[in-house]
Amino acid sequence: MKKEEAAVTVEEYTIEQFMDNEAVSGGSFSYDNSKLLISSNRSGIYNVYTVPTTGGEYIPITASDSTSYFAESFFPNDDRMLLSADGNGDEIDHIYLRDTTGTIIDLTPEKTAKSQFYSWAEDDKSFYYGSNKRDPKYFDVYKMDITDFKSKLIYQNDDGMNFSGISNDENYIALVQSLNTNDSDLYIYNQQTKEKTKVNDNQSGNSAQAFSKDNSAFYYTTDDGEEFAYLMEFDLNTKEKSTVLKKSWDIMGASFTDQGNYMVVYVNEDGKNAIEVIDVASKKVVTLPDFGDQSITSVGFSDDEKWMRMYVGGSNSPSDLYTYNFETKEQYKITNVLNSEINPEDLVSASVVRFKSFDGTMIPAIYYLPHQASEKNKVPAMVWVHGGPGGQTRQNFSSMLQYLVNHGYAVLAVNNRGSSGYGKTFYKMDDLNHGEKDLQDCVEGKNWLATQSEIDGDKIGIIGGSYGGYMTMAALTFAPEEFDVGVNIFGVTNWMRTLKSIPPYWESMRKSLYLELGDPYSADSVRLKRISPLFHTDKVTKPLIVLQGSQDPRVLQVESDEIVEGVRKNGVPVEYVLFEDEGHGFIKKENQIEAYSKVLEFLDKYLKKEDQAIDGETQSTEIKAEPETK
Repeated sequence: MKKEEAAVTVEEYTIEQFMDNEAVSGGSFSYDNSKLLISSNRSGIYNVYTVPTTGGEYIPITASDSTSYFAESFFPNDDRMLLSADGNGDEIDHIYLRDTTGTIIDLTPEKTAKSQFYSWAEDDKSFYYGSNKRDPKYFDVYKMDITDFKSKLIYQNDDGMNFSGISNDENYIALVQSLNTNDSDLYIYNQQTKEKTKVNDNQSGNSAQAFSKDNSAFYYTTDDGEEFAYLMEFDLNTKEKSTVLKKSWDIMGASFTDQGNYMVVYVNEDGKNAIEVIDVASKKVVTLPDFGDQSITSVGFSDDEKWMRMYVGGSNSPSDLYTYNFETKEQYKITNVLNSEINPEDLVSASVVRFKSFDGTMIPAIYYLPHQASEKNKVPAMVWVHGGPGGQTRQNFSSMLQYLVNHGYAVLAVNNRGSSGYGKTFYKMDDLNHGEKDLQDCVEGKNWLATQSEIDGDKIGIIGGSYGGYMTMAALTFAPEEFDVGVNIFGVTNWMRTLKSIPPYWESMRKSLYLELGDPYSADSVRLKRISPLFHTDKVTKPLIVLQGSQDPRVLQVESDEIVEGVRKNGVPVEYVLFEDEGHGFIKKENQIEAYSKVLEFLDKYLKKEDQAIDGETQSTEIKAEPETK
């Protein structure tokens, strides 16, 4: 990772310029393949648009200035659409109809119930969705007719199993029962016979993927007997199983196109999506367009399989939407999401690195080194910790990380033990051990940074959101001299309260969470209190910034309120940024701009600046909190 050449000069961009990058998602083809239904935050929040399949102007479908709307699907045979939205981040999603007159109607108006679109039925006259309106803890499966929009209950969930797919003839339903955060049992429920058949033989990680178009086979991934998940076929008549595909990394997903001619396989290849489109008849991999150093991150097909849409991007490039016509072989770039004011050469490509932790375990990480860094121009650095626990920082574009890197901060995104994507042994290594060995991995990441010739080893902080925010606070409380500053983005600080207050619709995962993290209603509470930063705030000596959304149903606002209050008693500089209209993650551009600019200002003041004193008399000059009430 050494740089012998002199520092490179790059233009520094404002947070407004970085957040003027557009984020686009979705891509449902209309029935006549003339346009796509997408979500975009170009207006400042997410709204829904259509765009011609060969490129052109966006046509607004929603024009909200408060609630974000997301595209779900075009109707199969006309220009009506399904959309979804929650209440400013409260995660209580509803499904909406947008009819051909432009009227938007809530199809699932039950106020406190969460609804989620699953798929269209084979007859194209109805769709499947899940809702917890009958019982807040469990999602039942409903089928809604698109002529009168009346719903019919087709599977009542009384045992906490999660719906994971339905066959085209509606006879078979795939159900998953969580055993712990890695392992699950997979069942096939026969609607006619009322029999429930267990698919997996041994305790392992199993995930439903797809039913064959002719209803004869079921496809699933499993890590039974292996470190990484592979693809299996289960014959629904004979109950025989056979291996379909194995890779040297996790196969994350597999699905069939509408006509069944292609199977799409997603592989998590060292933190990057690797996609294969397989011709079912020939079993040959279809040659996809070549985008050089950028990767195809996802694909989708039109119902007649004549068109494919692709998202293409990389760690240094936000994903653009492309379309490809299989008949003419023509390719179209639909979006240009990178702000035209930003020179792509000024952005940094991440590299995958590995370092040895305290016990010899090799820890993977994604490393961003500023162009302006060199041995003669050493830069400060931040250790980034992902959410989860059990998440993974991947080789994807992040406006926030690129913003920090552009302003001269190296970032090491540590995939500490317990992260997904590196085998089930690695994934389980932090069970009932959070805030301890996983924290030591982050400290060793800091130590690795300090050995890099371009890094100022005396200026290294830690940053993360959710579980990563917890790790920030754990670092500042349990290893208070290791990092120079902390950035806590809606992090857990009181595990007992968080584990007792999880949303009711997480009921199917409650036991699994308690097995991994600890049961707050048992003797585990002693350990949970010991690893909860809230009860150890007196140990914090380094500057801290906390960011929180008031609508967050996962990490309650009180978590951040109390950690700020506790740390301030030490006379330590603390800044608190609160958004009244955000949940677990900030999705409105004005709030993202406010949040990330505050983070950079904080780092510039307390990490980058030379001789910044925070001891003795200067402790009284804490940053004034500026809660947002937008």
